[in-house]
Amino acid sequence: MWHSIGRERVRLSPHKRLTITFFVTVFIMAAEVIGGLLSNSLALLSDAGHVVADAFAIAISIIAAHISRRPPDKRATYGYHRVGLLAGLVNGVSLLVIAASIFFESYERFTRPPTIDAPLMIAIALFGLLGNGVMASILGTRHEDLNMKSVWLHILGDTLSSVGVVVSGIIVYYTGWAYADPIASTIIGIVIVWGGARLTRETIAIFLDLTPRGFNVEGLAEKIGGVPGVIDVHDVHLRSVAHKRFAFSAHVWVHDQALSKTAEIRQQIRDMLREEGIHHVTLQFESGECENNGFYCRIHHEGEDNHHTH
Repeated sequence: MWHSIGRERVRLSPHKRLTITFFVTVFIMAAEVIGGLLSNSLALLSDAGHVVADAFAIAISIIAAHISRRPPDKRATYGYHRVGLLAGLVNGVSLLVIAASIFFESYERFTRPPTIDAPLMIAIALFGLLGNGVMASILGTRHEDLNMKSVWLHILGDTLSSVGVVVSGIIVYYTGWAYADPIASTIIGIVIVWGGARLTRETIAIFLDLTPRGFNVEGLAEKIGGVPGVIDVHDVHLRSVAHKRFAFSAHVWVHDQALSKTAEIRQQIRDMLREEGIHHVTLQFESGECENNGFYCRIHHEGEDNHHTH
């Protein structure tokens, strides 16, 4: 069954994968809410709360995935990829909010442990675990953008949550120790915080145009400086337009020559950066140094970048 689902995933677009996942999530959410209320299990209700966040996250991601496919235009010359990032940021924050509510409810249950219907709790949690496994298989582990990754993190967190509910349910059933339920909820909250914080940090870094992780800008500049005909490089900028979509720009200092003679140098630099995974490259060739003589020049000179060559 899992192999057939994997083959089907290859044929499905991200939009269709998200849509299928959404309906499975809603079904699991309804089952866990009803089961949590009937069994009086906070761990199960916490898991259901996470599934509510999943449904919300997937709904946002479906809309974002649709908008992100729009081609670049005069309003968005880089395209609409960052709409998916925005969805990822919202989803990351929602994970943190859900975790906070779980911690609060866990504290309440530590002070007043309730009576729990363990068999029903375990049965519903196993059902949710099966559904999460199906959704994880549909989504896959490789993600085109942070939008898809955010949904996958929701599903991963919910899968771990279901495991925690099952374990706590077994402990309650065999030992009667009611504290296992809020303890499992706390562990679930910690897992959710970890995923939400990591996703939020990654999306904010892109929105702030921070240097993408895994890149050494100084090292790239040294490689460019080693290209024959290049004297120096400065005013270097590397940013993420979207997840795994990078844009690089720099001023390249060469000997005074006709612009047409720099074509070979330009191509060598572009090929070198392409090997590093950078495909959008903007280079400005000049025979003088940057006004403030800095490696990372401040962008404040009016008209400084009006004569870029691509």
